[in-house]
Amino acid sequence: MFVIRFAARNFRNLEEEEIFPCEEVNVIYGNNAQGKTNLLEGMWLFTGGHSFRGAKDAELPRIDPDTGKNMSGTALAMDFFSEEREQSAVLQIENGRRSTDINGVKKDAGTPLVGKVRAVIFSPEHLLLVKEGPARRRNYLDTALCQLKPSYAPVLTAYRRALMQRNALLKDISKSAQLSDTLAVWDARIARLGAQVIKERISFTDRVAPKIAGIYEGISRGREKLSVRYSPSLKGGDTLDGIEELFLRELSRTVSSDARTGFTSVGPHRDDLEIEIDGISARSYGSQGQQRSSVLAMKLAEAQILTELSGEPPIVLLDDVMSELDRGRQDYLLNHLKGQQVFITCCSPDTVELMENGMRFRVECGAVYPEEF
Repeated sequence: MFVIRFAARNFRNLEEEEIFPCEEVNVIYGNNAQGKTNLLEGMWLFTGGHSFRGAKDAELPRIDPDTGKNMSGTALAMDFFSEEREQSAVLQIENGRRSTDINGVKKDAGTPLVGKVRAVIFSPEHLLLVKEGPARRRNYLDTALCQLKPSYAPVLTAYRRALMQRNALLKDISKSAQLSDTLAVWDARIARLGAQVIKERISFTDRVAPKIAGIYEGISRGREKLSVRYSPSLKGGDTLDGIEELFLRELSRTVSSDARTGFTSVGPHRDDLEIEIDGISARSYGSQGQQRSSVLAMKLAEAQILTELSGEPPIVLLDDVMSELDRGRQDYLLNHLKGQQVFITCCSPDTVELMENGMRFRVECGAVYPEEF
């Protein structure tokens, strides 16, 4: 799929802007705080998701210069090609509430957009995927799986709820020992659901790992090798039944210590995704450029799997991806991402000069200026 036209009115610092991007690489450049990321954020909202910057919908309308407060509403429009035809969508946010118009059909919510526009986003916050602890990496796996396999989401939600119930019961057991008799019920439920979560994560990792390695090899020009591996807290068990049986045994083995801490110490909520460059931890020893390249490879691999499942490539949104990358890695992003529409934001005009094909847009004070090569 690809964007034909994108327009924004009173969105962030964009008063009334419209762009007609090309189907390949589009570079949006300018100084800091001019509105580059706002364009990507507006496009991302058409996936039906929330702002990737963590903003509430009520914070997205432009600041009224007279009052210094957010205006009551904003409107975004997108014409795009998907499912072998041109389509259109309008997203309005009024007093923090969304409404949409998809191909002329009005809906009083933003959720109907889910699945209509598919996109993969990289933003500087995603660097925490490598830099911080396992929770970030588990979230990467779960977010990707929820988008790629909708049936995974209710399983994950049910597991988290059952885990909360078991943890609450563990805390109460120390006060009332007879409650331990009900623990077996929650153990059985957690083991069944948790085994499904672990199995799906392993399957996804096995599928995405070769793609990540291949993309990283291209970004690094073959100088480095990146590997990712799922690291479960439960060691052993290859089949779904085998994982469930192992989980039950571990829950039984750790019940005394879990009752003392009031926390379930084993399960998919304790797992990690190991990321290594040339066999060494990217988190502990990777440079800023290597860590950025690692996350970028993971996001681009996610886009490849989306393409395989849906039959058409998603839009790729890369926010502030160029900083801390050498010219060889920058050249790869600008000139070697084929077969998909890409939007890249950056600050330096020198970076733009590396482009061989595509379109570029200069952003200044919320105004967007298309430029010719």
